[in-house]
Amino acid sequence: MTVQQRFADGALAIARAYADGAFSARELIEATLARIDRFDAHVNAFTTITRERALAEADALDARRARGDALPPLAGVPFAAKNLFDIEGLATIAGSRVLADAPPAANDAALVKRLADQGAIVVGALNMDEFAYGFTTENHHAGPCRNPHDLARSAGGSSGGSAAAVAAGFVPVTLGTDTNGSVRVPASLCGVFGVKPTYGRLSRHGTYPFVASLDHMGAFARNVDDLVAVYDALQFADPRDPACAQRMFESATARHGALRVARLGGYFDEHANDEARDASHAAADALGATRTVEYPDAAAARGAAFLITAAEGGQLHMESLRTRYDEREPLSRDRLIAGALLPAAWVVQAQRVRAALRRRVLALFEHYDVLIAPATPMVAPHIGDEFMEIDGERLAVRPNLGLLTQPVSCLGLPVVAAPMRTRSGLPIAVQLIAPPWREDLAFEAARRLEAAEVAHCPPPPSFDAAAMSQGAHA
Repeated sequence: MTVQQRFADGALAIARAYADGAFSARELIEATLARIDRFDAHVNAFTTITRERALAEADALDARRARGDALPPLAGVPFAAKNLFDIEGLATIAGSRVLADAPPAANDAALVKRLADQGAIVVGALNMDEFAYGFTTENHHAGPCRNPHDLARSAGGSSGGSAAAVAAGFVPVTLGTDTNGSVRVPASLCGVFGVKPTYGRLSRHGTYPFVASLDHMGAFARNVDDLVAVYDALQFADPRDPACAQRMFESATARHGALRVARLGGYFDEHANDEARDASHAAADALGATRTVEYPDAAAARGAAFLITAAEGGQLHMESLRTRYDEREPLSRDRLIAGALLPAAWVVQAQRVRAALRRRVLALFEHYDVLIAPATPMVAPHIGDEFMEIDGERLAVRPNLGLLTQPVSCLGLPVVAAPMRTRSGLPIAVQLIAPPWREDLAFEAARRLEAAEVAHCPPPPSFDAAAMSQGAHA
């Protein structure tokens, strides 16, 4: 069985086969690196390969198995992390030339270490929008990350490399972050499962920040069981991150009984095209949802998220905006400058709006366990597209791929993105939104969609010569 076929089965299948002696960790990591070496020049998901570390860790794991020692649950599973996670020995560049001369990280980020402690092996750092400010991963410095299912199209962002690496069959799981939709947008466009947990659930220690009051950690995988296993492995109370909740571990293993599910209409229908709306209807039908409800003032929530993001991000980057202006990516640079000039009173009001809307939305969860909405307004746009048309309205692509995710991020709610089929053949995801701290409900809805074969991660592409040529010349 090839490494591509093993990754199609997923991380837990790899760990079980490794524990059973089907292959050595070195064999698996060598095959992983070979596939990345062969095809990532076309996808551009990776910015750095941690080849020596990965092989050394594989050898150590093989020695552990040979001694008959107990193996951790993710033993041998290759993974990679968005390049704003610290990886020991690498400079954490966060997609920017500004940090290219930063010293190497002295330690792994908290979540990288959690996976390594579970036996997973990190093979590299992944492409992203500069400083996580964007939805397309058309990185000005590293080049665009391409969608593995159509190399002429965007992988989404800002965690585009994380989603693309899973979709391409380079690794079965990856780490990403989500401030305004940066897990859910690329999960949708690349057709993989993604999770943005409750704000504060997972530690941000050892990651380059963007917006302290909105930054979430997250993960990508090819199936729900893998995503749950990774999510469970990542949980712990970390006092080094002030936002990380001091909560007990809560597994998202399968639960039983009926789910009360409703579909979000109104704003979420008006800002989605037919394929996105069809996906949300298909998910609702499969989960037995008979009601369509309104997210009160979703547009106001998105406006609050925009203001908070621009203001906090602008203040964070003020020094390099002054001193290294020409090295910054032009579009995000100018938005951050504008954000830094926002009046403080506007930002305070945005936080007030956010708090008021949170109370109103939480009232919906008195009646429902899960709310369904499209994750993106459309399938992946072509790289370089400046505009998209949604329901007759012409919108700029880069800021508006997060139209449907920002109102949810603003409230810090847990979401699982589940990939769906479309008439065009390109994937799109639905958001499965749950009450705070109830990730288990969102995961259960995703499990049921997957079991019904409604949600589906397409197999890794073969990267035939015609497709690669099309992408290379797009």
